[in-house]
Amino acid sequence: MAVDTFLMAGGGTGGHVIPALAVARELRRRGHEVFFVGTDRGLEAKLVPAEGFELRFIEIGGLNRVGRRRQLATLSRLPFTTLACGKLLRGVSAVFSMGGYAAGPPVVAALVRRIPVVVMEPNAVPGFTNRVIGRFVRRALVSFPETVRYFPTGKTEVAGLPVREEFFHIRPRPRSAELRILITGGSQGSRTLNEAARLSWPLFRDSGMAVRMVHQTGAAQFERLRDEFARSGLSGQVTPFIDDMPAAFAEADVVVCRSGAGAVSELAAAGKPSVLVPFPFAAGDHQTRNAEAMARNGAGRLVKDAELTGEKLFALAAELSRDPESLARMAEAARQLARPGAAARAAEILEEAARGRYDFR
Repeated sequence: MAVDTFLMAGGGTGGHVIPALAVARELRRRGHEVFFVGTDRGLEAKLVPAEGFELRFIEIGGLNRVGRRRQLATLSRLPFTTLACGKLLRGVSAVFSMGGYAAGPPVVAALVRRIPVVVMEPNAVPGFTNRVIGRFVRRALVSFPETVRYFPTGKTEVAGLPVREEFFHIRPRPRSAELRILITGGSQGSRTLNEAARLSWPLFRDSGMAVRMVHQTGAAQFERLRDEFARSGLSGQVTPFIDDMPAAFAEADVVVCRSGAGAVSELAAAGKPSVLVPFPFAAGDHQTRNAEAMARNGAGRLVKDAELTGEKLFALAAELSRDPESLARMAEAARQLARPGAAARAAEILEEAARGRYDFR
């Protein structure tokens, strides 16, 4: 097989960088050359070199949820950054984009030079960059069937988001009298989830309901919540960070979490019922759209951030505890949304794009 060179575009957050790294590792395993383009401010600056990939820097800022002055500065710099990306594209066979502001210049530069672009859109509603360039890409890989309508007919595939293989190997947990709840607001924690959980503890204790709670709080509120949970007398653990999330999923009957693309993909891979609390300030409100898609398919319950209270959390847990059949249906619905092999499929499509580089339809 011929050795091709692929440019990976997109950075800023783990949601952009981590799936791109999974695809990059697969391309490298197949013998290809891979490098990333991003900024020195995004998470790519830490994660990409640690994986042994070259990271080439560009100067670009965001356009969403920033002040007017910063928007104007970014727009004024955009043409020059895009032109500069032309040099980075020499010898590149195809470009892979996860979206995000760092993806814009290299993707536009590639399209101008008729270099094939493959995008992966993990959210139910595409982000700004993918909406703008969507009609020009060679292929669009999406996670939800409803996302297909945002891209040209015949160029879209429901391939899913790369997820750690361990999530797909989680077996259904035999139901017991004790409801096991995993609460996680991500590595930094969620103030909303932390507070709702804290206020629910006396309700669980006073009800006598058999429950075990594992709660990832993030570092900021850990000590306060740890001490208060200890006084509640409930079974479980409060921790600032969970190192082995697949193992935590395996022990849970239901997961209470935010609804970023990575979270909902892991829930689907693990076949876990969920209570999804979208972060209300996510760009384009994409977390709400993700949660709506999960709820529409029967895989989870959607609760708005402003509506999650201790009483609401307790009521939902009590309802699910009384109805194990509902939990089983949610688990199966989540599993139906799983897409194993997403990184391998993305690598295959990039190889196809490289071989048919100028075969535009």
